[in-house]
Amino acid sequence: MKQTGFRLDFIASLLVCAIVLGVALYMEFAMGLDPCLLCMSQRFVFLAIAFISLLAVLHNPIFGGHKVYGGIITLLAIGGAALAIRQLYLQGLPADQVPACGPGFDFMLEAFPFTEVLVAMITGSGSCAEVQWTFMGISIPGWSLIAFALLGLNGLRLTFSRAKLLLV
Repeated sequence: MKQTGFRLDFIASLLVCAIVLGVALYMEFAMGLDPCLLCMSQRFVFLAIAFISLLAVLHNPIFGGHKVYGGIITLLAIGGAALAIRQLYLQGLPADQVPACGPGFDFMLEAFPFTEVLVAMITGSGSCAEVQWTFMGISIPGWSLIAFALLGLNGLRLTFSRAKLLLV
């Protein structure tokens, strides 16, 4: 018997992240949509999952390493899902309860301490409540939530799966 790795499973996660990030960049630069702070936070989480998935693809773990990578991906996906849910919450608020809009991401990085930028990226602002685009009735953070759920389920599956055996 020969042990086989989980390379294809991690390639799937990497592909999902690459597609989501590619669409996000297309929306920003080709469609002219300005990403809010929560959108930027979600992009960073997708980048982190892509990086972990790439490491796992290169490492191709066989004996238990897939559980560690899968666990990290699951935790990151839970964090990303929380950010997407926060943005969906802000989008669902009545107009009179939406928080005030803050400065843009680039300006905040230059003018504010990193801790304030980090808090703003997690809590969002009034610009995060604006629905700029929908597809099939689902806004951008809704689609992000779906992608984080898929990534989290794949990570969870990898976390609890046994090593693969190939009968030769």
